[in-house]
Amino acid sequence: MSTGKVYLVPSFLHEDATETIPLYVTDAVKQCHVFFTENERSARRYLKKLWKEMVIDDYQWFTIHKAEEEVRQAFTRLLQEGKNIGIISEAGCPGVADPGQLLVAAAQQLKAEIKPLVGPSSILLALMASGLNGQQFRFHGYLPIDNHERKKAIRELEAESIKDKCTQIFIETPYRNNQMLNEILQTVSDATRICVAADITSPVESIRTRTAKQWKADKPELHKKLVIFLLMG
Repeated sequence: MSTGKVYLVPSFLHEDATETIPLYVTDAVKQCHVFFTENERSARRYLKKLWKEMVIDDYQWFTIHKAEEEVRQAFTRLLQEGKNIGIISEAGCPGVADPGQLLVAAAQQLKAEIKPLVGPSSILLALMASGLNGQQFRFHGYLPIDNHERKKAIRELEAESIKDKCTQIFIETPYRNNQMLNEILQTVSDATRICVAADITSPVESIRTRTAKQWKADKPELHKKLVIFLLMG
């Protein structure tokens, strides 16, 4: 029996932005027998939006949970049985700032065919619209929670950006966005450019790049919004 295929199924960033998902993603979903998801409930709801006739209970479902050994073993066994597997992130593209990368690594070890599907990535969309350096950029995920360590990290990112002429990209949990912006503005020089990309693809999307000095005079309300920060010294 041949090894199954792995489809990396992109998800929308905002639940009303279904137009951001290409039609061929639905065709790929129809080829799958099993789904490994970051959040099963939202993944089920998402797939029903893509394919209204889908009978959800006809498929096997697994929650990734950072791909513990038990989940990884199930994934490997199903691939070896010839099952086609879809991996779905909570938002955006599987394997990018997402625990699905560990399953993809397991598929690579099996030499399985892996099909990355086109869809929205908040990281790339923010970078595209920022006006910052798209030739050299680095994504750092979450910065440290501790205030002292976070400010130290921000200073290091600014220094590295100046040295290497690269854009630094990072995120924060929605309820700490305002605090993050304040700490950035307190730490970097007035001339450093900062892009605040909020609620990308939603009706209230906002992607604005300003110097730190300009942001200090006009700070946005970011509490509980989905935000990506970009910085370039």
